[in-house]
Amino acid sequence: MKCPYCQAPDSRVTDSREVTSGNAIRRRRECPACGRRFTTYERVDLAGIVVVKKDGRRQAFDPDKLRQKLRVALTKRPVGEEQIDQLVQRVEADLNALGKAEIPSSAIGEAVLQQLKDLDHVAYIRFASVYRQFADLQDLKREVDVLSEPE
Repeated sequence: MKCPYCQAPDSRVTDSREVTSGNAIRRRRECPACGRRFTTYERVDLAGIVVVKKDGRRQAFDPDKLRQKLRVALTKRPVGEEQIDQLVQRVEADLNALGKAEIPSSAIGEAVLQQLKDLDHVAYIRFASVYRQFADLQDLKREVDVLSEPE
């Protein structure tokens, strides 16, 4: 692995650990040239999922983009980075379980909402307000009522 600081062509692994239920490996590395340390993550990359947008455009599924959107919804909420990573992994696993190469963005949004419903109701409402494009307070109230229903 190339050093991100000095671009030396090799680095040494100093520590490896499983992350989030064995779906990834975190590796601490050290560059023999500059002596600096950095972290890399290794995870399985299944055949890429293609997201079909509402307007018909297609783009590769990007877990980092989803992670960023979740961070916005979870701003100032008591949810840590590890919980966000686990949520992204669960959504990605759900999408992979569908066994389809192309998945509509609506299916991804619904999978995220399902996960947020169990994690944080405020983040659920924040995400839903953007994803479902709330037009007025009635839309918001309707979604809050859905959350209030016993399962």
